[in-house]
Amino acid sequence: MNSYVFSLLFIAFLLITLAVRFWLGSRQIRHILAHRHAVPSQFAEKIPLAAHQKAADYTIAKTKLGMVMLVVNTAVLIGFTFFGGLQWLSVTMLDLSGPGMTYQIGLLAAFALISGLADLPFNYYSQFGLEEKFGFNKMTPALFFTDMVKGVLLGAAIGLPLVWVILTLMDKAGDFWWLYAWLVWSGFQLLMLVLYPTVIAPLFNKFTPLQDDSLRARIENLMHRVGFASKGLFVMDGSKRSAHGNAYFSGYGAAKRIVFFDTLLSRLAPQEVEAVLAHELGHFKMKHIVKRIAVIFALSLAFLALLGYLKTQVWFYTGLGVDPMLGASNDAMALILFALALPVFTFLLSPLSSLSSRKHEFEADAFAVKHTSGPDLVSALVKLYEDNASTLTPDPLHSAFYDSHPPAALRIERLLAGRPA
Repeated sequence: MNSYVFSLLFIAFLLITLAVRFWLGSRQIRHILAHRHAVPSQFAEKIPLAAHQKAADYTIAKTKLGMVMLVVNTAVLIGFTFFGGLQWLSVTMLDLSGPGMTYQIGLLAAFALISGLADLPFNYYSQFGLEEKFGFNKMTPALFFTDMVKGVLLGAAIGLPLVWVILTLMDKAGDFWWLYAWLVWSGFQLLMLVLYPTVIAPLFNKFTPLQDDSLRARIENLMHRVGFASKGLFVMDGSKRSAHGNAYFSGYGAAKRIVFFDTLLSRLAPQEVEAVLAHELGHFKMKHIVKRIAVIFALSLAFLALLGYLKTQVWFYTGLGVDPMLGASNDAMALILFALALPVFTFLLSPLSSLSSRKHEFEADAFAVKHTSGPDLVSALVKLYEDNASTLTPDPLHSAFYDSHPPAALRIERLLAGRPA
C-alpha cells in the first residue's frame, strides 16, 4: 500500500464514521422527541410524565453535546494529521531534546496534554452546564480541578514507567516486541484490578464500611447463598460529585470489594439494594468479568501485532501527515498514530461489543431473579431509571451502537414476563 491510497482510505472511513454518528445522533433526538409526550405503558404507573420528559430532555442535551464534541474532535484529529500538527510537535520536541527516550516520552506527554486541553471545555460544561441544569451536579469548580490535577499526576506516576517499558521493548526486543509488550500490558492490567479499589479509588472518594446492620446481614446472606467472598462492604460518597446512583464490585481475588453509592442507598429499599447487588454478583458468578478480560487481552494482542507491522511501514506515517524516522526514535509517533487511526476503522463494529454486553446483562438479570425477587429488581431498576434520568425510549439503532445495557422497556418487559435471559 502507498501513502496516497492509505490517506484516501483513512479519509473515507473518517467521513463514513462521521456521517453514521451524526445520523445516529439525529435519529436518537427525533425518536426521543416523538415519544416525549407519554410515558411508555410498562412505566405508566411508576414514573411521572414530568420525570419521563426530564429524562428525554437530558438525553437529547447529552446527544447534542456529543455531536458538537464529535465535530471538534474530528477537527483536532485532522489538525494533528493532515494539517501537520503532529509533524510540528515532533520537530519541536526534537529541537528541545534531541532524539532518544526523552523525545519520545515528551512527544507522548505533549500529545496527551493538547488532547486533554481540547476536551477540557466540554468536560467543564458537561459538569457545570448540562449536569447542573438537570440537577445532578454536586461538584464544585475547586473539586473539579483538584480531581483533574490528581488524575494528571496519577496518570504520570503510573503511565510514564509503563510507557518507558513499552518504548524500550519496541526499540530493543526485535521483531516480536509486540508479544513482550502484550505480556507487560496484560500484567499491568491485572495489577490495576488489585490496586484500583485499595489504592487509586480512595484518592478520589471516601469509602466507609456499611453501617446498616440489617442491610449488611441481608447482603451477607445473599453472598453466602451465591458463594461470593468479599473483602468488605463499603459506601462511597458519590453525592460529593453527582446525584447519580450506582453499585459495583471492584478488584479481583482477595481484593474484591462491594461498593454502594450513598445516593443509591438513600433511594432504594433494602430488598431492592439486594436485588441490584444480585445482578452485579451475577456478572461475577457467570464469569462475565473473566470473559471480558479475555476478549480485551485477545484484541490487544491482535492490535499490538498489527502495530508491529505498521510501525515499519513508511505509508503508515506519510499517509497520516508525518515524516517517518524509521532509523531513529520513531516508536512514540507510531503509538500516537495508531491510537488516532484505530477508532476510525473500528467504529462500525461497535454493535458487536454492545450485543455481547447486552447478553451478559440479561444473564445477570436472570441470575438476580433466581436468587432474589424479580419484582424487587424491577422496582429498583425503575427507580434508577427515574433518578438517573435514563431515557425510556432510546432509538433502537442508536442504542445498538452506544448502549452496553438493553433498552429499559425491553429489560423490564423480559423481567415481568419471567424470561430475563
